[in-house]
Amino acid sequence: MKKFLLLLSIFLLISNCAGVSSSGVFGTGVSIAFDPRSVGTQIDDSIMQKNLSARILLLDKKYFLSVKSKVLDGRIFITGKVDNTEEKLKITKMAWETKGARSVRNDIRVKEKFDFKQSAKDILITSQLRTAMIVNKNIKATNYQIDTFKNKIYIYGIAITSKERDEVLIEAKQILDVDDVIASVLLVDNLRVQKN
Repeated sequence: MKKFLLLLSIFLLISNCAGVSSSGVFGTGVSIAFDPRSVGTQIDDSIMQKNLSARILLLDKKYFLSVKSKVLDGRIFITGKVDNTEEKLKITKMAWETKGARSVRNDIRVKEKFDFKQSAKDILITSQLRTAMIVNKNIKATNYQIDTFKNKIYIYGIAITSKERDEVLIEAKQILDVDDVIASVLLVDNLRVQKN
């Protein structure tokens, strides 16, 4: 048992020191190697995101898995599911009260009865789009976060060019059974501070 804990500790220490990517609450972060934001902006966004996530968690521990937030250039994006409209409004208010917030996009849904078939379809749609973006050489797939809810794809990220943003939307719209694509893709030129 002691050997296992020691190995686990070493693994965690090494993986935290690697610095390959900036991983947020969404699980797949924007790769630092491709991230066009300045290091200072990345740090500011990370602090805002961790602050907001902690405050949401303090509101109720059940949100740990059900509500996700992402901050890009001071713009806050929230997705997930809550039990009622009042909870959605409380979380929206928290996001707007986050120091440094420039805008808030709230795509939180009020929970409905769990539908395994729909959930599996949403996961498949997300996987298909992620794969298509990785294969497409004109897209830096690591710069995007994808969530799917009831056949609607939500895409958040940073595009180097408008052509790249268009490619992302084209790939999303080609996925079978997609009803709508809601994209919050920022262009590098629209960011406050860019890398030199």
